[in-house]
Amino acid sequence: MLKEFKEFAFKGNMLDLAVGVIIGGAFGKVITSIVNDLVMPLVGLLIGKVKFNDLFISLNGKHFDTLKAAADAGAPTFNYGQFISTFLDFLIVAFVIFLVVKQLGKFRKKEVQKEKVVTTKSCPHCLSEIPAQATRCKFCTSELSSGPSVSGSIQ
Repeated sequence: MLKEFKEFAFKGNMLDLAVGVIIGGAFGKVITSIVNDLVMPLVGLLIGKVKFNDLFISLNGKHFDTLKAAADAGAPTFNYGQFISTFLDFLIVAFVIFLVVKQLGKFRKKEVQKEKVVTTKSCPHCLSEIPAQATRCKFCTSELSSGPSVSGSIQ
């Protein structure tokens, strides 16, 4: 059982997945910082010096100047400003992942096209599939004009 676990845990795919999760977590923190520290302050400035993380509705009917004051008072709040920040964070991450996946798809298509090597051709007389290097059809024995010439003598 221990041997099977080692094979499972240390396969290349499992390690690739672990590295991807770690990098993804770090990437998520960077995007969150970009949204919270760069994008949202600019958006708040453009719409009237608003701090998005402080946008909330107190659900108990009392007025609080800040979200921290409401939290300190134990008031239930509807934090729509934080939701907007988190949603924008999600959109940016989703867009970047979309671009990465799209680019990987292009690379894979190029690899597949490179791998396509012609290994067969059709006989022009009987339309059978024959090896691309053939000079004579194995089905109808017709001599084929295309393909490498075969010479029995060395010059």
